[in-house]
Amino acid sequence: MLKIIISGCNGKMGQVVESICSADSQVQVVAGFDVNQTPRAYPVYVSPANFTGEADVIIDFSSPKALDGLLAFAVERGVPAVLATTGYSPEQLAQIDEAAKVVPIFRSANMSLGINVVLDLVKRAAAILGDAYDIEIVERHHNRKVDAPSGTALMLADAAQEGLNYEVDYTYGRHDRRQSRPKNEIGISSVRGGTIVGVHEVIFAGRDEVIEIRHEAQSREIFASGAVKAAKFLVTVPQPGLYDMQALVAAQNEEGGSL
Repeated sequence: MLKIIISGCNGKMGQVVESICSADSQVQVVAGFDVNQTPRAYPVYVSPANFTGEADVIIDFSSPKALDGLLAFAVERGVPAVLATTGYSPEQLAQIDEAAKVVPIFRSANMSLGINVVLDLVKRAAAILGDAYDIEIVERHHNRKVDAPSGTALMLADAAQEGLNYEVDYTYGRHDRRQSRPKNEIGISSVRGGTIVGVHEVIFAGRDEVIEIRHEAQSREIFASGAVKAAKFLVTVPQPGLYDMQALVAAQNEEGGSL
């Protein structure tokens, strides 16, 4: 049985991960990490360093502030980690890269299979449409999300950039601009309100026509389920490294299974 630690266990996503694990006979939650010490069905620790038990993998839906302790624990104990938290700084991303040289790390700003299909579609569309179409990305989330733009919006922008044969600039809002839109630009807009789980739209606006690629998350379960699948995958990898959803999908395809 796979022994899982949930980092951010008392947050909304942590509780959904716990629910997914409870319904899966192949996994067991053995501990949680959280500054909120609300009791759960397993022990909860403020600091990863306080945990002395055995675990196979960590699933993290917490905060960038927790990264230092989490990576130190993963490296020192040799425990692979699934990082589903967003909003990391460039310096923190470099920390993750260094840790991945020692222990397997799975990082994705979005654990949804659907979004990863959309990433491929956006890359292909950008390659076909080229500079004849302006690209705009609009993302919507609930009013408690603190980072903007979302990590997924940046993933979508990066996918479009990969499909183009020229360098682009990311533009976050136009309130301070008084000029026509340059061709080498991808606009990214953020909306925060209510309880929106997550909506992402990529708009390709050309002469006399508009193409839109849209993904809407209707519950948090798709992200929690994806994280548990990532945890199961991560414990099978033969060596340290930085892994993502595309690696998971590729591995699943090789096995002839489905996600």
